[in-house]
Amino acid sequence: MILTCPSCETQYFADDSTIGESGRTVKCAACGHSWFVGPTGGGEAGARPTPAAAHEIYRERVREQRRQRSRFAALLSWLFMAALFFSLGVAAIMFRNDVVKAWPEAAAAYKLAGFTVNRFGIEFDSIERSRTFNDTVPVVTVTGKAVNVARTTVATPLVRVDLKDERGRTVATKYGSITPARLPPGTHGTFQVVLEQAPMESFEIELSLEDKAGAQKAAPSRAPAEETGDDAPATEDAGGDGE
Repeated sequence: MILTCPSCETQYFADDSTIGESGRTVKCAACGHSWFVGPTGGGEAGARPTPAAAHEIYRERVREQRRQRSRFAALLSWLFMAALFFSLGVAAIMFRNDVVKAWPEAAAAYKLAGFTVNRFGIEFDSIERSRTFNDTVPVVTVTGKAVNVARTTVATPLVRVDLKDERGRTVATKYGSITPARLPPGTHGTFQVVLEQAPMESFEIELSLEDKAGAQKAAPSRAPAEETGDDAPATEDAGGDGE
């Protein structure tokens, strides 16, 4: 039989007759370790594993602990990222008016998602329009109120009035100011926009809000309407109040 020292793993060849039927204790010539060998070549009952085997068991335990810590860290990372994105999503919905005010292009995305936005914090009220003639020159006058529905004082933007024909095409555009220039929460201002030489084919009146920088870039009249998606425009019939 082949005997292996459990201490240093040195192997020896021994004749079965030297072990005997009851087994015997042998001693390693290399390290001096003694151990009992049974008649079948087995080692001591309950013998401890060799140092190499014990070291491998320890290494496997360390690797398993590292895997567990890695899985736990990955789980925490995913939970943190999920909580972060959820918080950002909630904040983007709750403060969508502020987001659109800083980034007007986001208005279209909010509209597609079904959320209304009002980056100016102002809504129209009590809109009145009339069509008159100054001699033979047609004049359209639009008046109304601008109500501050925000929780803070806002600087009033410009009121944009677009005249549209029966096909929905813009045939004239005019801007007007809201008085006063700043509105505290819950208060309202007034505006009046007069369009002289209003085209007779104008069929509807569309109102929207636009900041002064955007108005300066646009043509003063008969410019195509730009769909900003920021505020729901107020539309009125332009043809019926002639004097």
